[in-house]
Amino acid sequence: MNFEGLDPGLAEYAPAMHSALDPVLDAHLNPSLLQNVELDPEGVALEALPVQESVHIMEGVYSELHSVVAEVGVPVTVSHFDLHEEMLWVGSHGGHATSFFGPTLERYSSFQVNSSDEIRQIQSLENGILFLTKNNLKYMARGGLIIFDYLLDESEDMQSLLLTDSSMLLVGGLQNHILEIDLNTVQETQKYAVETPGVAIMRQTNRFFFCGHTSGKISLRDLRTFKVEHEFDAFSGSLSDFDVHGNLLASCGFSSRLTGLACDRFLKVYDLRMMRAITPLQVHVDPAFLRFIPTYTSRLAIISQSGQCQFCEPTGLANPADIFHVNPVGPLLMTFDVSASKQALAFGDSEGCVHLWTDSPEPSFNPYSRETEFALPCLVDSLPPLDWSQDLLPLSLIPVPLTTDTLLSDWPAANSAPAPRRAPPVDAEILRTMKKVGFIGYAPNPRTRLRNQIPYRLKESDSEFDSFSKVTESPIGREEEPHLHMVSKKYRKVTIKYSKLGLEDFDFKHYNKTLFAGLEPHIPNAYCNCMIQVLYFLEPVRCLIQNHLCQKEFCLACELGFLFHMLDLSRGDPCQGSNFLRAFRTIPEASALGLILADSDEASGKGNLARLIQRWNRFILTQLHQDMQELEVPQAYRGAASSSFCSSGDSVIGQLFSCEMENCSLCRCGSETVRASSTLLFTLSYPEGSNSDKTGKNCDFAQVLKRSICLEQNTQAWCDNCEKYQPTIQTRNIRHLPDILVINCEVNSLKEADFWRMQADVAFKMAIKKHSGEISKNTELALADWKELGSPEGMLRCPSIEELKNVWLPFSIRMKLTKNKGLDVCNWTDGDEMQWGPARAEEEHGVYVYDLMATVVHILDSRTGGSLVAHIKVGETYHQRKEGVTHQQWYLFNDFLIEPIDKHEAVQFDMNWKVPAILYYTKRNLNSKYNLNIKNPIEASVLMAEASLARKQRKTHTTFIPLMLNEMPQVGDLVGLDAEFVTLNEEEAELRSDGTKSTIKPSQMSVARITCVRGQGPNEGIPFIDDYISTQEQVVDYLTQYSGIKPGDLDAKISSKHLTTLKSTYLKLRFLIDIGVKFVGHGLQKDFRVINLMVPKDQVLDTVYLFHMPRKRMISLRFLAWYFLGLKLFHL
Repeated sequence: MNFEGLDPGLAEYAPAMHSALDPVLDAHLNPSLLQNVELDPEGVALEALPVQESVHIMEGVYSELHSVVAEVGVPVTVSHFDLHEEMLWVGSHGGHATSFFGPTLERYSSFQVNSSDEIRQIQSLENGILFLTKNNLKYMARGGLIIFDYLLDESEDMQSLLLTDSSMLLVGGLQNHILEIDLNTVQETQKYAVETPGVAIMRQTNRFFFCGHTSGKISLRDLRTFKVEHEFDAFSGSLSDFDVHGNLLASCGFSSRLTGLACDRFLKVYDLRMMRAITPLQVHVDPAFLRFIPTYTSRLAIISQSGQCQFCEPTGLANPADIFHVNPVGPLLMTFDVSASKQALAFGDSEGCVHLWTDSPEPSFNPYSRETEFALPCLVDSLPPLDWSQDLLPLSLIPVPLTTDTLLSDWPAANSAPAPRRAPPVDAEILRTMKKVGFIGYAPNPRTRLRNQIPYRLKESDSEFDSFSKVTESPIGREEEPHLHMVSKKYRKVTIKYSKLGLEDFDFKHYNKTLFAGLEPHIPNAYCNCMIQVLYFLEPVRCLIQNHLCQKEFCLACELGFLFHMLDLSRGDPCQGSNFLRAFRTIPEASALGLILADSDEASGKGNLARLIQRWNRFILTQLHQDMQELEVPQAYRGAASSSFCSSGDSVIGQLFSCEMENCSLCRCGSETVRASSTLLFTLSYPEGSNSDKTGKNCDFAQVLKRSICLEQNTQAWCDNCEKYQPTIQTRNIRHLPDILVINCEVNSLKEADFWRMQADVAFKMAIKKHSGEISKNTELALADWKELGSPEGMLRCPSIEELKNVWLPFSIRMKLTKNKGLDVCNWTDGDEMQWGPARAEEEHGVYVYDLMATVVHILDSRTGGSLVAHIKVGETYHQRKEGVTHQQWYLFNDFLIEPIDKHEAVQFDMNWKVPAILYYTKRNLNSKYNLNIKNPIEASVLMAEASLARKQRKTHTTFIPLMLNEMPQVGDLVGLDAEFVTLNEEEAELRSDGTKSTIKPSQMSVARITCVRGQGPNEGIPFIDDYISTQEQVVDYLTQYSGIKPGDLDAKISSKHLTTLKSTYLKLRFLIDIGVKFVGHGLQKDFRVINLMVPKDQVLDTVYLFHMPRKRMISLRFLAWYFLGLKLFHL
């Protein structure tokens, strides 16, 4: 507000020289002014003035609720209701800020903002409070810590500020400009000139900025350009206050008289639609402040400095009966504010008191306030005792206050001597086997501790679960490889080391000694590699996907089938899912679900991989289900017959994964609604309060799974009988069980992780009791004792203690549908089959046994962001195809690292670093229910002539002649192949200190042109394929000097080439590979890699290797053409 009309006597108050937290009574203050204020013996005001017992708060009528002393004798210059929390902020004439919590006005914080200038305006933000003084803008936390302190020019005299959005601020004052300040960078971004200096008040609507000037004018400015759109000459003297609501602007101020300025009792009201004044509103008080309080009507609250408050409608007549009186301690009211909820009014007077008026006994300041954070109690008494006898006790455990003074323990060098840590004793095994030569001893390394590391532990066992960011206590481990000290090497994130030759000299066999194919991880969004492997090793899914072919350009089922075909052909060499992930990035639903990661996020591991892979699991099953529901025979590929799986309207994915359910909604009125639905997977729902129960209550996995499948919850839902939303009980009954049970574990917080750990501990104790009876807590079984417990009918030996630890998940579960639509679930072991009979016989009675087939786990590593791996039980058919043996085996799939593991390792989850994410259970004898024959859906018709996607292609420029029916290739025919590429992402590399170049991430290439030439027949040497590949992704470099591809050649709107989709050309090459032709070319290995094709080695005649001599460099195509053909080639 403008202070020019205030009582001049206020200038007699000198700035209070008081402490920041303990306000005291000014010596010059007249004690008679504080008759209603109680003071303690030291002269400090009590927290609040209680309301008299006779005061009764009536609903809808404002009455005084509380009064409180902010600073005795120091005028309150500004008050502000916090917009985010239930707090009231006041600033004083002495530059002191105080906050009060809730309607009881309990003191929350109090601190000094400025030592000399008064606080002129307060603005609350999400993370702190902005305070404006004469030439200083300070941003402080609600507790008093300074976030930033922005000093303005000394010549500035700031009066008001306006928050235009969450990060931009306008500051105005008595000068002829307004500053725009960016709160993120704390810098001045713009300076707007003001034609009329003296901006004392600023407001904002969705149409204008409103600036109130000390001259009595109000200017309306454009939100973008800040130019004056209109101006109201409200008062001839000065402006006191104004407010805007809807289409009305109301203002109060002073008019010029012969004797000076006089308070004008007419409020000037303006209609913003017509931009003109309407009938002035005469009031019965001297208006100094006004605010719109739009509750039921757009009424105005007009406040005088003497404490009178009048309510009236802006377009009606003021009624003297609507006046009430605030009883200030001092002679004048200095500030006034209204809460966001319009339930509370705050007044500050010239003697430092704040008065709260409300229209209800328990008001709230904001409609939706967040919880206020209070100071924690002192934790010094609760700190654990420290054992000073330990040599490795870290001094960092001692709580030390933050201070800039010299500590008592910081002794001068003259009075202290260095005492290094005592070296650990030498291992007794080393001393026993040591041989001395002179004064030097030699001994073999007993491998009892990590190399170059010394134990630095305070506790023998640390059972606390640190949420995905456990830092090793060893300083050495913190520098090199944190978190990996507990993670087995095979579970760590694997990376490809690139050399000058790219991947040619990288030894993938070191990581994979099996004949199964891994997947390369360097492609964007390759976090789903483990789930691709899980789907591949589901035999019905693999056969179904490979039988599928449709005409959609970006079909995930088709691309997944092509990738599965590559995995079938590979003999241990890694594959990459670049084409599948390319189609995946084009699906709008994937982007909407947040499944597509940016390269930076994937490299830094910002995303929560466990949640990400569970969302991806749900997405891929839904997408495959939709793709398989299209039963039309594709017309673009005339040889693509529909799969033998699809014989009904539902897809086979639905038959495999879908669980039919009945959702029952029971209202409290008794009305019940039943709705049929289906789901492709379930999410585990853990018991409530499981984290607080530390007694180790047994809750086996089957119980949790039943709770999750037959979910019961209370929620608000529409009731047709009551015709409104009512609390209802939602229950879910199972009508049909799926053949493949997919479970998302949802271990995303400490609560779920503690539940898994606790249940694993209980299961471990029960397993020990089962095999060996009651064992004392400190007793451990020897390995020989466990071997003696083995059963001759079962395994050769019982599991060891290490195999029983961290195991809660069963290998098999038994599920039964009851007659009353219920579901029985229990854990199943091999011994149960002798009691209940074979699983096949019980299926006739609705009893099914599910075996664990795969687990996907999240490996926690804060440095790399973690990784995802899969444990998969590979069946007999896969071993038969790859290795010629018939057995089942569990394997670990960590991108291109594949290693056989023990089956117990697949269900062991150490929650410190190995967290379960997804579980796959399959019905026993699943494969016998489905036709597992694969018929190649690609036929010769894909090589026939097809239309170009380019709109401007001219037939006279055709560069190839398509194959005729009598020219169809046969087994062993030669086909010349060449491919050209464009760059989508540049290579990321770094220079080492010795000047050599190290490739961090290779460039991402995309095929742009593929040409195939006849190798025999009357048209030998004439191309039959010359396709330019259309791309929707951004091309970084067209490599024109090498590829001949120019910008626009791949754009269907302007290209004059024969433009096709990648899928169309891919099918042509796949047909040639499947028919058995031999490809001739130069550097075909790289070409096939980028095209994402797996070609048997006996079908490739590569001139790079044909003319390569051992231990010599590769020969270029330019040299071969010159030497053998006498041709000079350029740009090769």
